[in-house]
Amino acid sequence: MSYEQIRVEKQNSICLITLNRPDKLNAWTPDMSRELGQAITAANEDDEIGAIVMTGEGRGFCAGADMSYFQTNIDASETRAHQRDGGIDWISLIRSSKPCIAAVNGPAFGIGVTQILPFDMIVASTQAKFGLVFVKVGIVPELASSHFLVQRVGWGKAHDLLLTARAVSGEEAVQLGLADRLSPPDTLLTDAIELATQMADNPSPMLRMTKELLSANACDTDTDRIQKREHEKLELCYTLPEHKEAVAAFSEKRKPDFRKGLKG
Repeated sequence: MSYEQIRVEKQNSICLITLNRPDKLNAWTPDMSRELGQAITAANEDDEIGAIVMTGEGRGFCAGADMSYFQTNIDASETRAHQRDGGIDWISLIRSSKPCIAAVNGPAFGIGVTQILPFDMIVASTQAKFGLVFVKVGIVPELASSHFLVQRVGWGKAHDLLLTARAVSGEEAVQLGLADRLSPPDTLLTDAIELATQMADNPSPMLRMTKELLSANACDTDTDRIQKREHEKLELCYTLPEHKEAVAAFSEKRKPDFRKGLKG
């Protein structure tokens, strides 16, 4: 499949997605959102892919929404919201997906941040900048970021970042918990792909079920309900070939091959 605003390539078991509007610091558009949805869906359907890494072309990761779009659509009605978000249920897609890692190589503002908050890991370059600048442009945060940001950084820090709308460096982002790891610019992508590969080496159904459990259980305080969800998934795992391969590999003292059934 060909894309206009992103670039997609396979690197062994990793799908590398690059936001590709470098002349606009990879500013987000509904077309970019649609292409991202198509690329991630395709990666999820590709048995050779185990994880997804997303980065930006050039010196920016994503400068936020392309303001020229909003200038054109400033009076858009609710019926056009579907067009504004590209028609993608982004949160459901990411949280049901194979592991997703963001490699933030430069400035990430507005939706450039909120679209990666539900990712599994965020690796920040020392040249990265993060800014949740919504109040500065007269709007409020979206993509459930008022939920995910609190989960990542906590109550007080979320208020700090959203109400001051100040930009933070990659180093401070890691200190706050907004990002998970810090890398030098020249090894950022290598580090992110290495992390993704560690995840991709594990069985995909179990990775995705684990993500589903984390999404459902992270804010649930009913431990009976939490354990019920886990038990249901566990019972399913016992019936799947990946678990049987792990048991066989253990008894045969070898490394499990979770893609063995896909090679025939």
